[in-house]
Amino acid sequence: MNLESAQITLLLVLACVTSGLSIHCFECNSHNDTRCADEKPPDALKKDCSEHLEGSKYTMCRKITQTIEFEVNGLPPDNRVIRTCGWDESNYKNKCYQRSGFGGRQEVCSCSTDYCNAASTSHLAIGSCLVAVVSVLLKMTPLL
Repeated sequence: MNLESAQITLLLVLACVTSGLSIHCFECNSHNDTRCADEKPPDALKKDCSEHLEGSKYTMCRKITQTIEFEVNGLPPDNRVIRTCGWDESNYKNKCYQRSGFGGRQEVCSCSTDYCNAASTSHLAIGSCLVAVVSVLLKMTPLL
């Protein structure tokens, strides 16, 4: 592998690795902004999580889908999508779980790449990076 090929490979790998300095997520609540329930929220709802107080603790994004089945505490039945920066790195990191209780249920999903709390964009980004790296490596490797 020559120096130029090594530099290209290094740049591709660095482009695919998310910086550990901060994560960027969509932040919104469809109760206050209906665009939050869109499959892909608009760029106006993007947030650099490091801008929060104690921003360095935010290491993942969350998407919470809530269903309020009947009136509770004066609130009517409703469906909501809440997208936030998150910091809980328990067993649920990069997973989804469901909770239910009196009057409703919710699904909470967490992920650890930028803007991954939109509709399954993290899988597309990882796949694109892998295809790019493999393509470059195959191009640089002489055929037998």
